[in-house]
Amino acid sequence: MSARWWLPLALLLAAAPLWLHWWEPGLFLAINQVCASAPAVAWAAISLGGNAWGVLALTSPLLVFAPRLMWAWLCAVPVGVIMARIGKEWLFSPRPAGLIEHAQIRIVGEPMEFASMPSGHTLTAFAVAGSIYFAIDAGRRHRFAWLWLVAGLVGLSRMALGAHWPGDVAVGACLGVWAAAIGHRFLLRLGPGAFAPKGWPMRVLAAVLALTLYQMLDAPLDYDESRQPQYVLALVLALVLLRFARQQRRED
Repeated sequence: MSARWWLPLALLLAAAPLWLHWWEPGLFLAINQVCASAPAVAWAAISLGGNAWGVLALTSPLLVFAPRLMWAWLCAVPVGVIMARIGKEWLFSPRPAGLIEHAQIRIVGEPMEFASMPSGHTLTAFAVAGSIYFAIDAGRRHRFAWLWLVAGLVGLSRMALGAHWPGDVAVGACLGVWAAAIGHRFLLRLGPGAFAPKGWPMRVLAAVLALTLYQMLDAPLDYDESRQPQYVLALVLALVLLRFARQQRRED
């Protein structure tokens, strides 16, 4: 069996002390307070890597440079969303702000008190990182190990912002890798037409990115501190869409 299937289970079992809250609230408070030395806008920007609109914007250059990799994570994230929804609705566990005095925590944005397990942002980030990693040729994957670091930073941001326990992040990471493995199976079933620049799937995806551009400019995602990072992503998106439009004209 491929490591992408059994390794998340092994990590989930190893992380049992975290999701069983053996070391809480001390561990969460220590991480939250250490991370408070960095500005809130930095953590809010990193957290965009777990927001669906944010991920669309961050990965938008793949539309023109590596469409197969973009479709890789698009195959995985819906699976992750289902996992996150089931976990949150079934467990409906309290978040740190629901158990700890707010004065002891650095909380960015409105305090969230329930639906903690698993961390949806972390799950999304690891689903994206894993699906892209698995879609790359095995001989070249070592060059992209940094994807896991980025996903890990998204998980750390959820604790830095006061939104999740370490256990929520650990479970979200493991489920995200599983979602990536399942999504990879779906990717293998896609025909080459899905990646053709003139094909309707790519044009629909470009339309979704145009909607993402509107979202980046319309209102802050998750936190007010996300506004400035969103403007940067909006610029990236606009350049990508212009490049795609030029690509379409050349193809015609």
